[in-house]
Order: sequence, then C-alpha cells, then structure tokens
Amino acid sequence: MSRTVFCQNLQKEAEGLGFQLYPGEVGKRIFDNISKEAWGNWQKKQTMLINENKMNMMNPDDRAFLEAAMVAYLFEGKEPKIEGYTPEQK
Repeated sequence: MSRTVFCQNLQKEAEGLGFQLYPGEVGKRIFDNISKEAWGNWQKKQTMLINENKMNMMNPDDRAFLEAAMVAYLFEGKEPKIEGYTPEQK
C-alpha cells in the first residue's frame, strides 16, 4: 500500500516515499514531507551536480554541499546552479 504525503516541494498531495532514503533528521523530514515524484526530480539534479562538479561522495565537504542543495531544492524551491542547465518554466 502506498502512502500519501502533502509534498512541500510540489505543494500537493502525492504518493510518498516507500521508506526513509536519507539518514537522520533531514531524511525523516524528507520522508514525511516530500513525494516520490519530487524525490525523483531531485535525484536527476543531484546526478547532474555530482557529475558537473566532479564530486566525491567520500568527501564530507561535497556531501555537505549536496545536502544543502537538496534541502534548498526540496523545501525552499531553490534550483541548484548547474552549468548549461535551465530548469523548465512552470
């Protein structure tokens, strides 16, 4: 059975994540307030950010940067800065 959350990113009721995909308080906040659709959108942007910035996920600074970008995107609607990428206009 899928669960429904009010997605803070999409500002609508939507299917929630099946389980907490990210650790800690941030992960709980995402699980409680972010839909599967919004998480999928973030995953695509995260991949672009990691590739473009040649990030190493073993590097704590890179992980901290990504987490900040993720929270800003999911909860504040701030698009990450990705060279050569323009988000589609809503």
